[in-house]
Amino acid sequence: MTNNGEEVPGVTRTRGAAWRLLDRVLLHARVESVGMLARRTRRIVLTGQALADLAWSPGQNVTVFLADPTRLAGWRNGPRDLKRSYSLWDYDPAGRMELAVYDHGGEAPGTSWARRVVPGDEVIVTRPEGRLVARPEAGVHLFVGEDTAAVSFGAMLRTLPAPALVRGVIECDEEDDRLPLPRATELTWVHRRGAPAASSSLLTAALADLDLSGGEPGAAYVVGEAHTCQAVRRHLIDERGWPRQRVLVRAFWTPGRRGMD
Repeated sequence: MTNNGEEVPGVTRTRGAAWRLLDRVLLHARVESVGMLARRTRRIVLTGQALADLAWSPGQNVTVFLADPTRLAGWRNGPRDLKRSYSLWDYDPAGRMELAVYDHGGEAPGTSWARRVVPGDEVIVTRPEGRLVARPEAGVHLFVGEDTAAVSFGAMLRTLPAPALVRGVIECDEEDDRLPLPRATELTWVHRRGAPAASSSLLTAALADLDLSGGEPGAAYVVGEAHTCQAVRRHLIDERGWPRQRVLVRAFWTPGRRGMD
């Protein structure tokens, strides 16, 4: 059945019930503002009563629906093309959610949505979720990732107590791609200078030179492109001897994989 009540062949009442359930679970918000945090990163601020008083831990992400999932036409494009996951740059329980979306170039669904969204647009998101949150008991907090990782790292760094030991490597293309991260001077920054972000060797090379002593046991937060995350994880476990359970990995994207482009 369509939104105007017409029967659609092959659509059952069960699917209609699923849509009604989605309407109760999904959060409807409105775009308040769009601006630039860095040369290729857009700051998109969402507001709405549905966003108030959510459970959120810095580092968690939300799913943004690029089209209304309760409409039949959207499902025809496939659910992987309808949604993308973005870390929260910041959150206000009064009903304000800040996303920071990196523009990879090209015409991937998430990139295209971020370029065209304007104040006043309606947006559907999920509640914050994810295990990428700071481990308060860690002796040292190690942050490793590129432009997409810096969003969750910013939220996490803001909440760490001043005495916490912080180390890390953040990769971006040029200096003006750097996000305004707290404690940025305690991090090592490397720059691609036009080289591809996928399967980058810069992070593991810089990490190999990083002194990680003095804060055992530590917690590593590894975020970004899937193949690079795998390489960093292998380095920490196989070459630096970090326990697997102390290395938290969140792969956000990789070229050529539908739903992660």
